[in-house]
Amino acid sequence: MAPHVHEAGQLVYAATGTVTTTTARGTWVAPANRVTWTPPGFAHAHRFYGRTDARLLTVPVELCGELLEHPSVFAVGPLLREGLLALTGDRPEPRPGARRRLLAVVIDELSDTPELSLHLPEATDDRLRAVTDLLHADPARPATLAELGRVAGAGERTLSRLFHSELGMGFHRWRTILRIHHALAHLADGMSVTDTAMACGWSNPSSFIDAFHEVVGQTPGSYQADLRNSRATAAP
Repeated sequence: MAPHVHEAGQLVYAATGTVTTTTARGTWVAPANRVTWTPPGFAHAHRFYGRTDARLLTVPVELCGELLEHPSVFAVGPLLREGLLALTGDRPEPRPGARRRLLAVVIDELSDTPELSLHLPEATDDRLRAVTDLLHADPARPATLAELGRVAGAGERTLSRLFHSELGMGFHRWRTILRIHHALAHLADGMSVTDTAMACGWSNPSSFIDAFHEVVGQTPGSYQADLRNSRATAAP
């Protein structure tokens, strides 16, 4: 979905598949066990991976103050999942005000749910953006920061400082999250764990599994199992 802006807030939940939300502040990725939140006024775009059943839920402006003021991703527990599915399904409203009451439950659940953002921030400095653009084009590129700096025309120390000051993390961490973003998409498309590891720049599957578990909170295999289960249980 091309970049656009909403006057209200928006929750996007992939009942199956994986969705990414991109704003000027970076990209957030949400597997099937997470939901993205975009507050009013943020220009954003969505991209969907795999066999995606995407559910879009509008949050009225007067309720948006209950949630974060910046885009984010939250874990989806059983109650939140059922609320999102009910609010985005075809079931008619059983009684006046029922949808509003259910939406209040969803917001309460989100308010008590920890933020689990798989967030990849984006650079504004031209020197740093030149390096991150190289990695976006080829996440598996094995080059060191010094080697990338020579291509981009910037020194390693300067770039290292910019990664921390602009993006809030070091070069290796940023590249790992970039690779995990691509790995989530490949796995959602049905690529094997081994092939995904190779395609995203890991030298062996075990190091990929360790990195994936550390960032996502589950193994690539369990992530793919969750995708299969969500396809089997998602409401029509």
